[in-house]
Amino acid sequence: MRRILGCAALIAVLGLCAVPAAAQDAAAPPVEAVETSEAAGAEGAGTEPTEGVRSQVAANARRDVINAIARGRAGDLSGFTTLGEKYVLPALATLLGLLVAYFVAKLLSRWVRTPVERKVDATLGLFLGKLVFYSIMVFALLGVLGKFGLSVASFAAVIAAVGFAIGLAFQGSLSNFAAGVLLLVFRPFKVGDVIKAADLTAKVIEIDLFSTVFDTFDNRRIIVPNSSIASGTIENITFHKERRVDVSVGVAYSADIEETRQTLDAAIQSLKEFLIEGDDRGYQVFLGDLGDSSVQWTLRFWTRSDDFWTVKQKLTQAVKEHLDHAGLGIPFPQMDVHLFRQDP
Repeated sequence: MRRILGCAALIAVLGLCAVPAAAQDAAAPPVEAVETSEAAGAEGAGTEPTEGVRSQVAANARRDVINAIARGRAGDLSGFTTLGEKYVLPALATLLGLLVAYFVAKLLSRWVRTPVERKVDATLGLFLGKLVFYSIMVFALLGVLGKFGLSVASFAAVIAAVGFAIGLAFQGSLSNFAAGVLLLVFRPFKVGDVIKAADLTAKVIEIDLFSTVFDTFDNRRIIVPNSSIASGTIENITFHKERRVDVSVGVAYSADIEETRQTLDAAIQSLKEFLIEGDDRGYQVFLGDLGDSSVQWTLRFWTRSDDFWTVKQKLTQAVKEHLDHAGLGIPFPQMDVHLFRQDP
């Protein structure tokens, strides 16, 4: 607020000392000069005042101040009244306009920020609120500068050139920024999720406009640019509350199929407290394939996502123990090497 009021005060001082638009209207160039300009051609009509006109306006303004002081010494205060109407009132109006623009910018910024923070993301809401606020204030200041006779077109050209240069210099950062906005708006993951993206599997700690912060399972902090995440495939591992645990095991060909199925079923029943029942849930003992050296079985077990790794370990252990207890072997690949001796 203090910065805005300081800028407004500076503009007001310029209004008292420089050349506002009212002074330009009251101090037009001599009639002869206007006629000469019209005779030269109408192509200059509608353009901004030339340097000569500005000098004339400034000279008239100084003359008004000198005349007001001279009249004031003689007891005539009408000159100061004229100065107030020409210079002080426009400066105060400019100050009031900047204050109104400030409060309007704050109000619109809050209107834009609040729903975005509530429904999308606080970081994106804060950014959009600041963007709206400073955009309104920049347009208000440009309007004030135009009122005082300064060329707004030249400022626009400078801003365009600077924006183009910045865009070329920071195209990588702008790409990360655009990707960050997409991640915050569409929300393929949130803070606390475990995702697989950018050749990384880790827990999301923070989502910023330019980068995303991860913590790996071995407690490493990794910061990844958003463009690297948004440009590839994102797998949200913890998005759903329920997951299926798959455990594959190979059993010897000599083992009875039904006995093996019952043994694996008993291994699953030992973890009944972790099982989720329901449509397309529960468990399944699936005879998958006849491998080179074993019969391949797959156990499918639905559980909560938070218990995934616990169930994975316990189910693997239960399968091994139950197969050993039933005397069913788990073969491993073997290779027979036959050596032939060849006499020279």
